[in-house]
Amino acid sequence: MRRKRNFTREILPDPKYQNVLAAKFINHLMTGGKKSTAQAVFYDAFDIIAEQKKDPMAIFDEAIKNVSPALEVKSRRIGGANYQVPREVRGERRITLAVRWLINAARARKGMSMSKRLAEEFLAASRNEGTAIKKKLDTHRMAEANKAFAHFSW
Repeated sequence: MRRKRNFTREILPDPKYQNVLAAKFINHLMTGGKKSTAQAVFYDAFDIIAEQKKDPMAIFDEAIKNVSPALEVKSRRIGGANYQVPREVRGERRITLAVRWLINAARARKGMSMSKRLAEEFLAASRNEGTAIKKKLDTHRMAEANKAFAHFSW
């Protein structure tokens, strides 16, 4: 056996909504170990969505589902040349990428509080628009363009 076994950690559900995905999102949102700040931002974003007479948990789930990629490209070196080989995305990585793209898209927006930016990004992603969705479509387009190298898949 070459590599150390990769163990998945047990993530406890978040205190307010009892949702593991929300807890995972908060952990990704957290910077510098400030979990309470990350929770405040996340819950404020949910409050902003709730003010618009929408169910925040449903919007959040829809956003994650819409941003999750089905395909991605991985670099593979064959005979001195690098090929971008399209691969299907595993379930765990799919969620991780969706969460990362949503947070980066929210951070890239300027001119308002993080909770407001996050709320807007959730709403946009649930409607299949916004920067995070664009990132997913770019990834799919890249995989589609390199379909010719699919036979290099391992």
